[in-house]
Amino acid sequence: MTLISQNNNKLLKEIAYFLLRVVTGLLFLQAGGLKLFSWFGGMPGGLKLELLSQVGVGGILEFFGGLASMLGLFTRPVAFILSGEMAVAYWQFHAPGGTWPIVNHGEPAVLFCFIFLYMAAQGGGAWSLDVLIKSRSGKFFGATGNAMAVLNT
Repeated sequence: MTLISQNNNKLLKEIAYFLLRVVTGLLFLQAGGLKLFSWFGGMPGGLKLELLSQVGVGGILEFFGGLASMLGLFTRPVAFILSGEMAVAYWQFHAPGGTWPIVNHGEPAVLFCFIFLYMAAQGGGAWSLDVLIKSRSGKFFGATGNAMAVLNT
């Protein structure tokens, strides 16, 4: 591979990860907005939200966690928490309906769980507020270690 194609490959990976992070965050923000603010017709069955219930806490995590994910802010800890939320959602609500996600309709919960787990390992990426904050302060726990190298190329 030539140097140019290596740089293009790196750029394409950063763009793909940025899009994954933003779209995943947007989907989660919408799920939280549905629960907290009755967006998109509100909760199924016209259920009313109790803020300190499990659904209410889930809505708070989804809305604000989705927003933080979109922005790439505190990406590692937020994504780790959201991954755990989706694991709980799968085992508590889907798994009792059958062994396999295709049978119990838990595919979205499994995908979100592992996407957020990947994001927790990866960090915010080059195009995130984590990196912007790290570049100004010199130290920030939410950013990836090699993201500054990408910005400087």
